[in-house]
Amino acid sequence: MEQKHILIVEDEKKLARFIELELTHEGYIVDIAYDGVTGLTLFESQKYDLVLLDLMLPGLSGIEITRRIRKTSNIPIIMLTARSEVIDKVTGLDSGADDYVTKPFAIEEVLARMRVAFKKQNLIGEQFGGAEKETLRLGKLVIDPKARSVKYDGNLIELTKTEFELLKYMVTNRDIVLTREQILNNVWGYDYFGETNVVDVYIRYLRQKIDDRFSDKLIHTARGVGYIAKKTETDDNIQ
Repeated sequence: MEQKHILIVEDEKKLARFIELELTHEGYIVDIAYDGVTGLTLFESQKYDLVLLDLMLPGLSGIEITRRIRKTSNIPIIMLTARSEVIDKVTGLDSGADDYVTKPFAIEEVLARMRVAFKKQNLIGEQFGGAEKETLRLGKLVIDPKARSVKYDGNLIELTKTEFELLKYMVTNRDIVLTREQILNNVWGYDYFGETNVVDVYIRYLRQKIDDRFSDKLIHTARGVGYIAKKTETDDNIQ
């Protein structure tokens, strides 16, 4: 099996070195950058399989690096950050990161998140190469998984990567009530260790971009359970 090439962008040199030693022991090839500008330069000059990226960096922040990477690449990005507030998590994921680990962390958790990211990337590749070609529909909403585009009645809707994955998952499971835990595990790709209200934040984003904009309620709340994507209301317990 070909060795995977990992880029670590982390300004805490001792931590970066520790992660490098652990990943090297696991069989990965590792490069390190201690500031944002060097990290982005390395990314643009090498081929990597995954990026471990600190949120707070000199030169360029992890958020800005992620946004720039996402213009050209769908490579898995895992953010490493000491900031644990929900809004910080949402900002990181909203910029295009796939996952994120709060410092201090056990290296076993980082390795597990990396394995999940690789698995998810492989599944996406298999879907785009084969089965996941057909469009998904919910009323006037049309999702093209291959083109990663969303339209409502012909109007293009701009979504972030996480918003797109959330909407696709819900429409794929239309008319089924999904718990927050199910959504986290399937959209974020791992057993979530933090607050489930990050789902509520993203549901609000989707409602603002679709339901509120077009006055067509497609995403409903199942009280005390989670959420459901459906065209019409048929249950008084769903709003």
